[in-house]
Amino acid sequence: MKKYNWLINLILSAFVCASPCLKADKLSVQRALYLQAEKMLRDKNEAGFLATSAALVDYPLYPYLRYQWLKEKLTDNGQITSFLSTYQDTRYAGLLRGKWLDYLASKAQWSEFLKYYQIDEKSADDCRYQWAKHQTGNREAALVEGKRLWLEGKEADKNCQPLFAALEKSAHINQDLIWQRFEAAINANRTLTAQSALALLKGELKTKANTWLLLYNNPGLINQPLYWREKNEENGRLFAHTVKRLASNDLEKAIGAWENSKQNFPLNVTISDSVARKLGTSLLAKKDSRSYSYLILTKNPEADERINKVRAGLLEQNWQHIDTALAGLSPDQRQLPQWQYWHARMLEQTGRDTQAQAAYKALANDRSYYGFNAADKINSPYHIPDTPLIVSDEAIASLAGQPDFLAARELELTGNSLESRRQWHHAIKKLPKEKLAVAAKLAQQWGWNPLAIITLVKADYWDDLSIRFPIAYQSEIDQGATSNKVDSAILFGLMRQESMLDKEAVSPVGARGLMQIMPETAATIAKDLQSPLISMNDLFKPEVNIRFGSYYFSDMLQKVGGHVALAAGAYNAGLHRVRKWLPSVAPVPADIWIETIPFKETRKYVSSALGYAIIYQQRLKKNGLRLKTLMREVSPG
Repeated sequence: MKKYNWLINLILSAFVCASPCLKADKLSVQRALYLQAEKMLRDKNEAGFLATSAALVDYPLYPYLRYQWLKEKLTDNGQITSFLSTYQDTRYAGLLRGKWLDYLASKAQWSEFLKYYQIDEKSADDCRYQWAKHQTGNREAALVEGKRLWLEGKEADKNCQPLFAALEKSAHINQDLIWQRFEAAINANRTLTAQSALALLKGELKTKANTWLLLYNNPGLINQPLYWREKNEENGRLFAHTVKRLASNDLEKAIGAWENSKQNFPLNVTISDSVARKLGTSLLAKKDSRSYSYLILTKNPEADERINKVRAGLLEQNWQHIDTALAGLSPDQRQLPQWQYWHARMLEQTGRDTQAQAAYKALANDRSYYGFNAADKINSPYHIPDTPLIVSDEAIASLAGQPDFLAARELELTGNSLESRRQWHHAIKKLPKEKLAVAAKLAQQWGWNPLAIITLVKADYWDDLSIRFPIAYQSEIDQGATSNKVDSAILFGLMRQESMLDKEAVSPVGARGLMQIMPETAATIAKDLQSPLISMNDLFKPEVNIRFGSYYFSDMLQKVGGHVALAAGAYNAGLHRVRKWLPSVAPVPADIWIETIPFKETRKYVSSALGYAIIYQQRLKKNGLRLKTLMREVSPG
């Protein structure tokens, strides 16, 4: 190690200065040393790494550096336990503990596993924890918890296999319980688990299980009388399950089978409700007006099901049904701007104009898509309050100096943006709301717009529009707007909804950058614009991403006849889906069309993007854009 000391001493000699060295200067020197240590670790130069990292003990990223080394040394219990004790409050203690527990479990070191396992609300559902108890003498308690998990139909994955194997050989399990596991697995669509349970069944129960699996895989056989000779409760459950399976592939056949045969079985309310719910939501997804007639039958609806009844009424444009469905919402739901708006619309449509006008007027004070729609109904100016957070420089500097935030900053400055974001989320996890507000201002100062937005939401503060709706990349947006004849506020609204202005955003399906462009779409756009991409990483460049995204939105806009709401839907879900969702007979008001979009994500996307466009209009100090001009009536396809 000594051969590296000259390099370390040379770097650290920068601190021997006539006047006190600034903290920032020290950090920049340590940053260079840290990058050297990381390279040595990648190059498997352990001696160099240990010598270099030893000089970084007071650097904010030292715990991360140490974690990277220790995660490859899981046999070194002493070093690991020392790290877990010294850095227990860091994010990396949890990560290292997880990797170490995986290792201990793989080596069946159960006593050590239990010693360092952190018990929390998830412990009872962890098969490894229960198996560790079983292997260290607490067998009965482990089998009792294992039985609970087993009866829920939990998969027998590698973590659960030993526990379940011991359970299945014990006196805790009998044929009736195996059947319960089989049925629970079938209802949860866990066919591998169902098949493993079937292998344990005998006699008549095995025959029944084979029938269930046959109908699970072939629900189209539902009309075969062979399977329904016995009109008992158990066959009623099988019949209901088969109807629900069939509804996903052949909805009309499922409806026919249900209506023709449901009276043949003794079905309880829970089973009947589950079928009505499935048929109703399936019809709603197809924008079929029969949806309401099924959803209204459910006796104990969950929150989403109450809302689905309203949407089903909107699909029919039956305002009496909408009135009934709105009355069925919970008190908390009725207070939301979304349902206040539809209540006002219902009042208007049922001739209660005075009440409707009062409801619109009250809602028009809300800064949201629904508030803006209400303002349009009464020709009122939009109400867009903006009250910036007041946070002292001292409070921001104090938070920025805390180890977790220093680490987040250093990770960004050393080129590890992904890890920096993860560290930020760890840093804010336990902050009280007043400190979260300070953190939001800190993220804004650092230019971390997406993290500032997310943190402000966690602080439950909604009125600082400079944080919630930042103006960034304006020259690129203005150029895209001019080139494609699209209002820049609309493009800002789309970008805010797509990525929260995160130029490095990547969606779970691979969309990239500020305007979340899929690589296949980007290749097509590049051809159209005669602007070849050197690599798909070019989509992380704001000038490229915004140019491509604004062109693509403009293209969607032209293909839907200039209808901005439809174009927003097409940008999110694809033009082919939007065309499929168009009304087939008569025009539909745009607010109803948006509220009944089958995809929850696209519904939220369109309404949010349009609302954000109105807010950005104010942020850009422009006027003239009204929501009603973006939401004209939707004509049949």
